[in-house]
Amino acid sequence: MTNEIVRFENLSRKFNGKPAVNGLNLSVSEGEFFGFLGPNGAGKSTTINMAVGLLRPTSGSIRIFGKDPYREPLKVKASIGVVPEEPSLYERLTGIEALTFSGRIYGLEPETAKARARDLLSWLELEDAAGTLIVDYSKGMKRKLSLGCALIHRPRLLFLDEPFTGIDPIALKNIKEVLKKMVSEGMTIFFSSHIMEVVERLCTRIAILHHGKLFAVGTLAELRKSLNLTESATLEDVFIRTVGENPHSGETSWLTP
Repeated sequence: MTNEIVRFENLSRKFNGKPAVNGLNLSVSEGEFFGFLGPNGAGKSTTINMAVGLLRPTSGSIRIFGKDPYREPLKVKASIGVVPEEPSLYERLTGIEALTFSGRIYGLEPETAKARARDLLSWLELEDAAGTLIVDYSKGMKRKLSLGCALIHRPRLLFLDEPFTGIDPIALKNIKEVLKKMVSEGMTIFFSSHIMEVVERLCTRIAILHHGKLFAVGTLAELRKSLNLTESATLEDVFIRTVGENPHSGETSWLTP
């Protein structure tokens, strides 16, 4: 990991005068599978929405590939993929139409978009539903299709906000393996989830957010050490110790440069 591709500096967002994200300083380097954790209401989705250009910060700055997503939105969005917490799909399209349409939006040639759409339907185990209207998809199927739409242009950076809700264990295993392969090939993933076991298995570095503030960031080994936990301590142990026993501190327990 050498190239920094995500940087938040003193990033804040207020709603009705109350901070949802409060002075966040964080960076992510190329090739990381970066876990972004926190209790409900910690500010995770707000942070992601600001990073991808859906929500303007109240103050502070964001740089994606060194660019401001609000001043150069097209350049930033051409290189990222986003799977939001709640999938937003054109439900009167079929699965293959939605994927092909997403590819065309990102500038793929028609045949390339169709070929990648077919490959993604196979990988996501949605081949049998390729011609079915999305309105008739289950929640899990919609979430898988949303992931496909985010990947069709082969982004350098992928934001995942609770992407595995409603996905069956067999499909989940397949998706995890493909995501790990993508990271090994150079993709960077910014991954928010409440499923601690999945984050522990996939992520190379982890940040814990609480009350809109950064409480901890580092590898799992570094987080254990900072909390004087044993090597057998799980990420769940680290998480509970960080936000459960020290809920009002707002101080970062481990912050790498």
